[in-house]
Amino acid sequence: MKQIKTIEELESMYGKVVPIAKYKEIDYINEHYRRFIEAAPFLVLATKGERGIDCSPRGDPPGFVRVVDEKTLLIPDRRGNNRIDSLRNVVANGEVGLIFLIPNVGEAIRVTGKGSVVLDDSLQESFAINGKSPTCLIKVEVEKAYYQCQKAIARSKLWSEESHVDRSTLPTAGDMAQHFSKQEGEEFDGAAYDREYPERMKRVIY
Repeated sequence: MKQIKTIEELESMYGKVVPIAKYKEIDYINEHYRRFIEAAPFLVLATKGERGIDCSPRGDPPGFVRVVDEKTLLIPDRRGNNRIDSLRNVVANGEVGLIFLIPNVGEAIRVTGKGSVVLDDSLQESFAINGKSPTCLIKVEVEKAYYQCQKAIARSKLWSEESHVDRSTLPTAGDMAQHFSKQEGEEFDGAAYDREYPERMKRVIY
């Protein structure tokens, strides 16, 4: 394989930037972008820290990411596995990237900016679901916002029923957990984990 080592080589492989691709990037959240963000029940959060790059999913009912103003977003951090990889990176570095996805919508919204982990009792309570507030909030100071066209979603047929995968054809969460536990010399009942997961999810989702 030939490795491309310079920006000049890279640019020579492609044509000129499509004009709209230049001016649809702005440094704030406008009304159009706000409506997409407030309709999104899911995002992917990318961060970078001392241990490298991390990318993690975040999801809640639409509107879970609050557009405070055109330069500020607030994201609740819900109950998880306590690895806090993304939060560690935000504290150490602060650079964040977000991609917002909306079911049955081809476009995605990309946001990059400076993140921080913040605490505020009243604000956290305002994000409560089922009476449970997030442990903290991720504040994002917007530096770039951009809408991504439909090509990637169209190519992947992400929202099409024909793309649905039979879950039984893939390893279960219990299968994978048992595999890794065995490598560590620990006993883990993957079948029991899978069997009990639906009820456990109801108890610990928030």
